[in-house]
Amino acid sequence: MSDGEQMTASDGKRERKPNALPASLTQWWPAFAGAAAVALVWLLSNGLPAKIGIPFVGVSLVLAWMLRSASMARRQDPMKVLPAVAERQQPAHEAAVMAALPDAVLLIDHDMRLKAMNPVAAELVGKHEAGVPFSFVIRNPQVSEAVRSARLADIPVRVTYSAKVPDDRLFEAHVAPVAAGADKKQSDVLILLRDLTGQQRLERMRSDFVANASHELRTPLASLMGFIETLQGPARNDAAARERFLGIMATQASRMARLIDDLMSLSRIEQKAHLRPSGKVDLTKTIGHVVDALQPIASENGVAIAFSIPENADAFTVTGEPDELMQVFQNLIENAIKYGASGEKVEVSLSRVPDKPGQPDRIEASVRDFGPGIEPEHLPRLTERFYRADVTTSRERGGTGLGLAIVKHILNRHRASLAIDSKVGHGAAFRVRFDAARSD
Repeated sequence: MSDGEQMTASDGKRERKPNALPASLTQWWPAFAGAAAVALVWLLSNGLPAKIGIPFVGVSLVLAWMLRSASMARRQDPMKVLPAVAERQQPAHEAAVMAALPDAVLLIDHDMRLKAMNPVAAELVGKHEAGVPFSFVIRNPQVSEAVRSARLADIPVRVTYSAKVPDDRLFEAHVAPVAAGADKKQSDVLILLRDLTGQQRLERMRSDFVANASHELRTPLASLMGFIETLQGPARNDAAARERFLGIMATQASRMARLIDDLMSLSRIEQKAHLRPSGKVDLTKTIGHVVDALQPIASENGVAIAFSIPENADAFTVTGEPDELMQVFQNLIENAIKYGASGEKVEVSLSRVPDKPGQPDRIEASVRDFGPGIEPEHLPRLTERFYRADVTTSRERGGTGLGLAIVKHILNRHRASLAIDSKVGHGAAFRVRFDAARSD
C-alpha cells in the first residue's frame, strides 16, 4: 500500500486520502525550488518579457511550497507524534501518582537503579537522586534479591528486613513488577515500604512489662499478703501490731505504685525510641525548674544544690522533648541527693566542651555528688533495668531500679551520651552531652 492510500475499516477497499500526495513526489520539492530559481535567472538573462517569466517562476515556487508542506505534514503525522508525547508525559504522571500515596514507594528500573521515589520514602530511607544504584538506597541483600525474583518470576514478593543505621528499625518491603512485557528482564519494579518498628516495640514492651512486673511486684505483694493474714489471725486484736503492720503495708503499696509508674514510663519511651524529637529545649530553664522542685527533698536530706553556668555564655539550647529531658535531670539530681547525702552537697553545671576535631562543641550537663561513690565493677551496669549497686539502700530510699534505665532510653532517643565517673569515697559525677540545636 502506498503512503497516499489507506484501507477503510468497513469494506476493506483502498481509498486515497483527501489532499494526500505520494511520498515519492513530496521528496522532490527542493528540486522544484531550485529549478524555479535557475529558470528565473535564465529568463532574465535572455531578455524574455517579464509577463512570461514571472508566471512560470511563480508556479514553480508555489508547487515547491505545496510539496514541502505535504512533506512536513507527513513527518508530523499525529499518529506518530502522540506516542512520543505520551512517553514524555509518563514520568511526570508516575511521579504525581507516587507523591499522592500515603506509604513509602520506590520505582526501580531494569538496571537496578532508582527511577523515582515519593516524599514518604525520602523521609524513611533518605533522599536520593534518580539513577543511583538501588544498593545505595536500601543496603540489604534480601531486598535486592527480592527485586530480581519479582522481575524474573513476574510475581509479587514480600520480605522483612532490619536496618541498623541511623538506629535499629524493622521494615517490610512489598516488591511487585510493573509494566511487564514480553521481556520480563526489562520491566520496572515497584517497592512499597512499611515501618514495623513501632509495632515490634509495642509487642516487646508488652512482653517485657509482664516479665518485669511479675518479677518486681512479687516481693511487695508477698509482704502485703503476709501482713494481711497476720492482721486477720493472731494480730486481730493487737492494736500496737496493727499500727506497725499498717505502716509497713503502706510503704510496700507506695513502692508498688512507684514501680508501676516507672514501668509505664519506660514502656512509653521505648515505644517511640526510633522517633527523634524536633522541639527546642533551653537546658538552663529546664534544669533550673528541676532544681527548684527538688529543694524540699534536698532540705530533708540535708543537701545543698548548687547550679552554675558560665557567665556571658550562649544559650544552652538543644533539640529535644521538654518533659523527657526534665525527667532525665530529675532522676539524676534526685539520685545524687538520696545516695550522696553524706557529702551534703550536689553540684549541677552547664558548659560547652570540645568534641572531635573539626566538629562543633557539644553541650554538657553535669550532676556531681560528694557521697560514698560507686565501686568500679558496678559502673558498666548501672543503666540496666532493676540493677542496683546496693539493693538494701536502694529499697530503703524508695528506688525501683529503673531510674537510670529511663535516663538511658531518653538520651538514646535524643542522640545524647551519658558518662559516669566515680571513685569510692569521692562521690560520683554523671555527665550528659548533647548536640547544640541548629539555628533556623
